[in-house]
Amino acid sequence: MKKAFTMIELVLVIIIVGIISATIVPQIGKTSLDRCAQQVLHHIRYTQHLAMMDNKFDPNDQYWYRSRWQIQFQHSSGEWFYTIYTNKDGTGSNALQGDIAKNPLNSTQLLTGKQYAATKKITNEMNLYKKYNIKDINFSSSCTYSSSKRISFDYLGRPLYGNPTALDAKYNDNFGSTGVRLIQNKCTITLTDTDNNSRKIVIMPETGYSYIED
Repeated sequence: MKKAFTMIELVLVIIIVGIISATIVPQIGKTSLDRCAQQVLHHIRYTQHLAMMDNKFDPNDQYWYRSRWQIQFQHSSGEWFYTIYTNKDGTGSNALQGDIAKNPLNSTQLLTGKQYAATKKITNEMNLYKKYNIKDINFSSSCTYSSSKRISFDYLGRPLYGNPTALDAKYNDNFGSTGVRLIQNKCTITLTDTDNNSRKIVIMPETGYSYIED
């Protein structure tokens, strides 16, 4: 007669409980804005991961750094959405079809609904207005460049601001050595919903560590 669980059975139970806790428990009591902030945070970290795993250095291309992985937030027709992509040819300010990141859960492209909607399946969560009622997104001055709301990462995971295709050197902007695109101070991204509630996501300089501010 069996009187106790084996070690394998105990480990299996712990794994199952962990999965349930990670997928269900965090959603209890969470608002739509909370879920939105968690998603954006996850995708910022995912963008950093892609940049560290996919070093863009090419000794045959003097502008190789313009194709770094980035996450870009855009506003169109009253809706906020974002894209994770890399400009493979280092030109242009928007993603081409083959440049967009894939969903790590199912390998489908993370399409915003504003791009290739006629031919590709849309990832509804990328449209923050439709999915989470987000009406505004603001970047702090430490990571704002003109009107651009985007963050890119280098191969060490360090965050940069602005459009990487506008860089004229690995880290300096078009105005020379006085303008360094590496984020120097804490970057704050504020998400505001239609009820005027807000959540702040912080990206730290140098390490690129990101978190939701309490």
